[in-house]
Amino acid sequence: MNIKALLLGAIASTALAPMAMAERGSDGEVKVIYWQAPSIMTPYLSGGTKDLEAASLVIEPLARYDQDGNLVPWLVNEVPTVANGGVTEDLKSITWKLKEGLLWSDGTPVTSEDVKFTWEYCTAEGGGCAQSEKFLDVVSIDTPDELTVVVNFGVAKPFPYGPFVGAQAPIIQKAQFADCLGPRMPECTEANFNPIGTGPFTVTEFRPNDVVTLAANENYRDPAKPAFATMTLKGGGDANAAGRAVLETGEFDYAWNLQLAPEVLSRMEEAGKGTNVVSFGTSVERLHMNLTDVSPELGDERGTAKHPHPFMTDKAVRQALSMAIDRALLTEIGYGDFGRLTCNVLPAPAIYASTANDGCLVQDIAGANALLDEAGWVDSNGNGVRDKDGVELSILFQTSVNAVRQDYQALIKQWWEEIGVETELRSIDASVFFGSDPGSPDTFQKFFADVEMFTNNFDGTDPEAYMANWSCDQFPRPETQWQGNNMMRFCSEEYDALIAEMAVTGDIDKRAELAKAMNDILMQEYVMMPLTYRGRNSAHSNSLGGVILNVWDSELWNVADWHRKQGS
Repeated sequence: MNIKALLLGAIASTALAPMAMAERGSDGEVKVIYWQAPSIMTPYLSGGTKDLEAASLVIEPLARYDQDGNLVPWLVNEVPTVANGGVTEDLKSITWKLKEGLLWSDGTPVTSEDVKFTWEYCTAEGGGCAQSEKFLDVVSIDTPDELTVVVNFGVAKPFPYGPFVGAQAPIIQKAQFADCLGPRMPECTEANFNPIGTGPFTVTEFRPNDVVTLAANENYRDPAKPAFATMTLKGGGDANAAGRAVLETGEFDYAWNLQLAPEVLSRMEEAGKGTNVVSFGTSVERLHMNLTDVSPELGDERGTAKHPHPFMTDKAVRQALSMAIDRALLTEIGYGDFGRLTCNVLPAPAIYASTANDGCLVQDIAGANALLDEAGWVDSNGNGVRDKDGVELSILFQTSVNAVRQDYQALIKQWWEEIGVETELRSIDASVFFGSDPGSPDTFQKFFADVEMFTNNFDGTDPEAYMANWSCDQFPRPETQWQGNNMMRFCSEEYDALIAEMAVTGDIDKRAELAKAMNDILMQEYVMMPLTYRGRNSAHSNSLGGVILNVWDSELWNVADWHRKQGS
């Protein structure tokens, strides 16, 4: 496939067809429950899905992905391509044209300066932007008029749709965030909790790790939307309670990410109050191995590259931990038909899925023990824990509070102890674990443990920005307020070179080859261990219309089209 075909293949050039709806706010209140409560209303200061999805109700990108992974215009009338003249022939710039008449929720005009500022905000020196990989290779942005944004790249970009595309890279208002650059990013509490946006709702009250109350944006670009006057987004609790609140009691209209066994969800649905919806995107439940020392006595240098981990830096240890895991059993117990086996962190789209790592599908306890023996890790003390040079294989394994994850932890602990690895389990409230507080020792980005488990995915169907998450400069560290997506603190010149090559490669088959190569490095270095390729399961009440589950963008992407069904 040539470059032009790549630029055209994933794009739907017209906006979503409008729905016939009643007047704005006529359907009263809609109640949404996220058992992982939002802790902030901006994706630029959090890598947590629950935060970026809450923020997507208020702040929006120029373009986003629909339920089929197609790129669609959002705050613009069309997606720029080479064919329509929006992308230059040398692929070094892309020009976006804002829709006329767009207003922020405070009634002021949206201009190209807001778009440019968003880039300046995320890339400001001394800042800690959680989505900095979205702006790779951007060298400047021009604003020739109030509606025109020209993004200039330092290299030819066959896929120029990283900046300002998808829920992870929305536009923020310059006037509100102008004094929040660099080190001040996390200090602007009012802006971070109550962003002024272009989305269908505005924040009326934000209580971190608890509840967000919202009202219809009176300046939203479609005068008939949203149908709901108010929204309550309740956070906290657990997936079981969230599922029951929609499927059994009808107390809520929508429940996100019901990470429950399939038979539990089916039983709940029998109550007749709601419906489960499921779709597969790119979500993989995985383990991350920490390559740095998190000993508390290291103080401010704890968990930084200055101090390598005492045993996780031994590849034989990491490989043995992977070999000991029975992924088929985990997936069957945890997800049933909602889970698939994978040995890749990049399982989809199919063109990007590697077959080079399928050996992980077979558990091999004996092989893991032999590998550790060969590497010199033996139980010299007779206490059942392997050691070497005075260092014992003793692991702190953390994840968020969730029944399925605790089942996974218990089984993995058992298998690891069968190979002489002592394992302590820790579960952290999901709102805290996936939170954004740089002062908290318990966030998944700070990663003050030896191993952690969670799921992640990416916007759209092109993995360029996603695979760049594990570049050397993506380490979370004090200098970035512990933002960054390379939780393992993995650094490889070979890997970084592949990122750079993919950024300038247009041929789709070659891009797939590069993406697979990056995936294979991570897998074969055993710094990340896929456990289950997860389907996304959410539920909505039978009275809620307009819901279209989207695993390629924010799950709340089309909330402006939600409405109360007639007769409900």
